[in-house]
Amino acid sequence: MGTIRVGIVGLGANSRLRHLPGFRACPDVEITAVCNRRPESTQQAAREFDIPRTFEHWQDLVTDDAVDAVLVGTWPYLHCAVTLKALASGKHVLTEARMARNLTEAKRMQVAAAEHNDLVTQIVPSPLGLRAGRVVERMLNDGYLGELREFIVTGTNADLVDPKTPLHWRQSTELSGWNSLALGILHETLIRWLPNPIGVFASTHVYTPNRTDPDTGCQVRVHRPDSVHILTRLPSGARGIYHLSGGIHHGPGLGIQLFGSEGAIRYDFAPTDQLFAARGGEDLREIDISEEEQGTWQVEADFIEAIRTSSASPNLTDFATGVRYMEFTEAVEISAQSGQPVSLPLPDPPLHSDSM
Repeated sequence: MGTIRVGIVGLGANSRLRHLPGFRACPDVEITAVCNRRPESTQQAAREFDIPRTFEHWQDLVTDDAVDAVLVGTWPYLHCAVTLKALASGKHVLTEARMARNLTEAKRMQVAAAEHNDLVTQIVPSPLGLRAGRVVERMLNDGYLGELREFIVTGTNADLVDPKTPLHWRQSTELSGWNSLALGILHETLIRWLPNPIGVFASTHVYTPNRTDPDTGCQVRVHRPDSVHILTRLPSGARGIYHLSGGIHHGPGLGIQLFGSEGAIRYDFAPTDQLFAARGGEDLREIDISEEEQGTWQVEADFIEAIRTSSASPNLTDFATGVRYMEFTEAVEISAQSGQPVSLPLPDPPLHSDSM
């Protein structure tokens, strides 16, 4: 191929921070079109980033003959619709995470990708664990832990402690679906190293039931939780605990801990990216990551390379992986709503319906 022309539906914060610079660092790639939620935002983005073409409706952008690939940078509520339309129009698709609002939408996207297997379909991966992820995988393959027995996944902060904090789009079921806090991004990272759970038991809570909608200034009901606790079980019998919260001070932060019969691995994602490990009764020590094993953010370059070589990129999250974490997210929601444990895998959802 010659120049690959990329159109962006939803040029928001993450697109500005990562995707625009990433695409513009690729040779023979042009950002040719943009469409945001509001016309004034679209025009501002076009001026700010020197994007030649603007569209008032995303449907017109994804069907335009001057666009080869579409970056779906919107909130999850449009990921499915834009992806399906783009694939039907012969466009390659890179969609922002989370994959969709729910499992039904994710499965529809997966089916459409299979029907258009000549096109590249990828999801922006979790950036958590990129630096040392290969080292964790190697240590697990080498039997560093012995028998995996337990793991702990934490994602806590104080972003939602203040009841005066306005409603965030992630707290809207309409916009974000069943995705809660950092659940999806953390679980996606975990399943790079561990198999799918076969059971979940979840409890969720909203500490501040009403917040101010920043668009209208009105008080609205909060539908997504401030706190999520989950117990999980793997096929091997290993047990997992998830603790996610936006409503506490001095929580355990963002990270994954793995515990086995012979060793332990702790990966702290924030505020610093550090990997620790120990065998037996030793003290945890930081593990040095060699340059050869360090992973980096190269999402946009990988996507473009996959288009040029007509192959799936192993460095990106494919739609099958997205369905894996969306199924877990859905199981957590079902368990939290019912108060009962849920077994995985879930029954296939009806692909023709919108379950939101």
